[in-house]
Amino acid sequence: MKKAERKNSIINLPKTPTGILGFDEITLGGLPTGRPTLVCGGAGCGKTLFGIEFLVRGATQFNEPGVFMSFEETSEELTINVASLGFDLNDLIKNKKIVLEHVHIERSEIEETGEYDLEALFIRLGYAIDSIGAKRVVLDTIESLFAGLPNQLILRAELRRLFRWLKNKGVTAIITGERGDETLTRQGLEEYVSDCVIMLDHRVTEQTSIRRLRIVKYRGSLHGTNEYPFLIDETGFSVLPVTSLGLEHIVSNERISSGIKELDEMLEGKGYFRGSTVLVSGTAGIGKTSTAAHFAEAACKRGERVLYFCFEESPSQLMRNMLSVGIKLEPWVRKGLLRFQATRPTLYGLEMHLAVTHKYVNEFKPDVVILDPINTFVTGDKEFEVKTLLVRIVDFLKVNQITALFTSLTSSDCRLESSDVGISSLIDTWLLLRDIELNGERNRGVYVLKSRGMANSNQIREFVLTKHGVELRDVYIGANGLLTGSARIAQEALENSAVLTRKHDLELKKREIVRKRREMEAKVETTLADFGSEEAEAIKIIEEEQEIIKQLELDKTEMAKSRKAGIGKIATKTL
Repeated sequence: MKKAERKNSIINLPKTPTGILGFDEITLGGLPTGRPTLVCGGAGCGKTLFGIEFLVRGATQFNEPGVFMSFEETSEELTINVASLGFDLNDLIKNKKIVLEHVHIERSEIEETGEYDLEALFIRLGYAIDSIGAKRVVLDTIESLFAGLPNQLILRAELRRLFRWLKNKGVTAIITGERGDETLTRQGLEEYVSDCVIMLDHRVTEQTSIRRLRIVKYRGSLHGTNEYPFLIDETGFSVLPVTSLGLEHIVSNERISSGIKELDEMLEGKGYFRGSTVLVSGTAGIGKTSTAAHFAEAACKRGERVLYFCFEESPSQLMRNMLSVGIKLEPWVRKGLLRFQATRPTLYGLEMHLAVTHKYVNEFKPDVVILDPINTFVTGDKEFEVKTLLVRIVDFLKVNQITALFTSLTSSDCRLESSDVGISSLIDTWLLLRDIELNGERNRGVYVLKSRGMANSNQIREFVLTKHGVELRDVYIGANGLLTGSARIAQEALENSAVLTRKHDLELKKREIVRKRREMEAKVETTLADFGSEEAEAIKIIEEEQEIIKQLELDKTEMAKSRKAGIGKIATKTL
């Protein structure tokens, strides 16, 4: 019973949503209501922006006014600095949604004489809170407030006093602090008296900046414990969690065409599942982009929207190149169904690429997203980071029921059933384009390495780029193995020659049969003619004989009659 009560108390802990994209997901609701939260990190990591956005979102989205008390920047400087992010602090101040307070503290003016007194600060802060009925407070930064206190005992006592005062006031507070050398803050004490501690980190790896956020502790609440990438762009602060997406997305049974008829036939004749993830991998020049372009064109013909991320070619170059295989993409761009986003992978860090993907998907709301190619993100020893990036993208697209197609370049010396970014486990349908070298020729072949949820073909088909687009042809598999290209054409010619020879022999046999039939029919006609003549002669003779016999019978009858007449005369005379 006690365990159940403790569990309920954790779940029901009051939380104040920050309104910061992604952050409320990993904290399962936001910051602890009525409690102080410490946000610490190095210079330029985004502490001040986190705090100011917490206040702006509270005022604009949740009708919770806030107070920002700065010990470093003036109100004018702060207003100008955040204006580039779309935050109009002057308007919020005018409408009594936010109060900006700047407290100037000069170290040389601070003298430790007995007890360090924060009463003046409490009075000023309390007045600002009461003036607008503030529910949120940000103190930036705490080091400036206690910079003149070398005594750790007094410092700890005053920190506790400050945090207790904020709790008693019932405001949800953020206190920012500079990160120390071996501690979360310079004093190393703030994290122990805070109910929630958030660490921001801004690191540079191989000339690429990366921002990370980690929740060090959160009293009375479950929370995400990983390092999460976060971004600062023109829309403000955003956190990109991967674990919050999970594996609970809705799946569809609808099938959509790949744009290549023969390829659809290899996938039960129906194509891909809508909302699935497709990977097309192969060596350079094998036809990966052509396959992706076919898919994009087919989607546009269905009236669907396609977002195409190019990482190697400009949109103009890609559209020009696709004309050589009969794929016209420019008309769909003009109609607004196809949008290209072309950037070099080195332009941003991985997190920025993820944020840009989220941003453009949310703006354009596509049905299909194509990333061509994904292996260009791998520079140096970043395979794990790239895989994490792609996991986030795949989950994000699946949650939104967007069908995704990735292309990936594989080196000729690596295993065919591997990808440079190691994301095969995330893929629903994997098409492998491979080189088939034979008789001094390089030809293309394609087969379905896997396709979840369908009985896909196990055949290797020859992959041919023609002026009418991609065509899949049957490869020849005989006693000498698999043949493609001119070897297949030569073998087909031999087979066609053999077929023609057999057809010729059959024609000869048919003609011989016809000739013999005609000879037989001629003989039959001759025999029938001879038989007819003999039959007529025989009938004539028979008729003549029958006449003779008939005449003889008549003569005999007449003779008999004549004899009977003579006998009667003789008898009369005798009597």
